[in-house]
Amino acid sequence: MTHPPGSPPTSSPITGEAAIIDILAPLTARFPGAFALKDDCAALVPTPGYDLVLKTDAVAEGVHFFADDAASDIGWKALAVNVSDLVAKGARPRVYLMALAFPAPPSLHWLRDFARGLEQAQTCFGITLAGGDTDRRHGPLSITIAAIGEVPAGRMVRRAAAEAGDLLYVSGTLGDAALGLKLRSDGSQAAQWELAPDDALALVRRYLRPEPRLALAPVLRDHARAAMDLSDGLVKDLGRMMQASGTAAVVHAAKVPLSKPAAAAQARTPALLIDVLTGGDDYEVLAAVAPDRAKSFEQAAAAAGIAVARIGETTPRRPEAGRVVVQDHDGRQLDLVRSGWDHF
Repeated sequence: MTHPPGSPPTSSPITGEAAIIDILAPLTARFPGAFALKDDCAALVPTPGYDLVLKTDAVAEGVHFFADDAASDIGWKALAVNVSDLVAKGARPRVYLMALAFPAPPSLHWLRDFARGLEQAQTCFGITLAGGDTDRRHGPLSITIAAIGEVPAGRMVRRAAAEAGDLLYVSGTLGDAALGLKLRSDGSQAAQWELAPDDALALVRRYLRPEPRLALAPVLRDHARAAMDLSDGLVKDLGRMMQASGTAAVVHAAKVPLSKPAAAAQARTPALLIDVLTGGDDYEVLAAVAPDRAKSFEQAAAAAGIAVARIGETTPRRPEAGRVVVQDHDGRQLDLVRSGWDHF
């Protein structure tokens, strides 16, 4: 997502890297291997019988968040987008490393609020800061996180294992964050979509604070053939899964789950369906499940408290791997002008 550039507040700036470390060090309290950020490296002992699952992702001002977003929301999102990938692999989050690149020294207020957002996310996701780095450079504020999770040995759920005939599921609801971004950019659209203030706020909230579906991780390990998180849009990410798996897919637009606010907005402005399908920032899980495992997958997800919806199925190559066909309510193929977000 592209947003206006900016920079973090610089009133009452932090004086020196040590002051930054002092504020972030409490985030390591639950992980002795971080050595309270007083060493150059951290030490992580894998749980016997488990593989480590590694993920790194960055968020940058003007690309993934607005300059005037609350620092606590920025911290939450930076961690959530990494944890979302771990969940889709069936992994339990453990620790993360973080590199901060500031264009100017941050203010004490900003940094404390940023740390508060990270602490909230850590508590919610069951993950702990283990170390990292800080520096100052030209360009927008950038936060790079490397998250480490673990999964029973050999059980990581990959994106490349889908087979023709699998059923496609997504968790939660799609499109909320894409519509929330539109509202974050232009609040007047809430009136155009005839949304109540609370409904508009709910969509913006989904954009600011993604919620990885942690309880779904063991369900994916036990029931899904392939899975990945949805960050760049359903159509684009599904195409990636199909390309990796050597298959194609059909999506039924009428089955794509929408929240109440998103459904109301889309009913008022039908063209928003394209944003739902391609807008990105959902951070929900996409899973391919063998037909004979579908019922047990649905039951296990429900028992875990996670809503899942069947949205389509995989097909043999037609004509090439990675193709995604989206059908409308009448079964006609939608002509999509884009498939999703691309950084390049």
